[in-house]
Amino acid sequence: MFNIRVYGILITSDHSVLVSDEFIRGNYYTKFPGGGLEFGEGTRECLAREFMEEMNLKVRVGEHLYTTDFFQRSAFDPEHQIISIYYRVHPEEPIRVPLRSSVFEFDEQQMAIYHATGETETFRTISLTNFTPESVTLPIDKVVAGLIKNNGAQ
Repeated sequence: MFNIRVYGILITSDHSVLVSDEFIRGNYYTKFPGGGLEFGEGTRECLAREFMEEMNLKVRVGEHLYTTDFFQRSAFDPEHQIISIYYRVHPEEPIRVPLRSSVFEFDEQQMAIYHATGETETFRTISLTNFTPESVTLPIDKVVAGLIKNNGAQ
């Protein structure tokens, strides 16, 4: 079975990369914002919906950056193969969610969500100068992080 994921690369005006720090199923992950494609929606629609759900942020989905071109088994379900699609995204309004300065800096509300659902997330930015493939956790994200690092904020 295939699991299609869609992620957005948002480079801020101060040349930083937006990442999501998440606590899911007892593990910590730093990844790009985005999520799973739902039946009946296109990839760009999915990404706009995910940014609205996760950050209450309206974005314009820009150029396609990368689609998985190797086999990647899901970390959560070994019967699923992950296909991830990455686009550049541009905020159409100011980012209003708190952007954290430390890794996995969850506030009380985010921890309450964790206790209710078993997962939570927060957001932060990493300057392009300091951003590397090691800045993110997931194997496909590491490939994209390398592309971003090599191409800068173009």
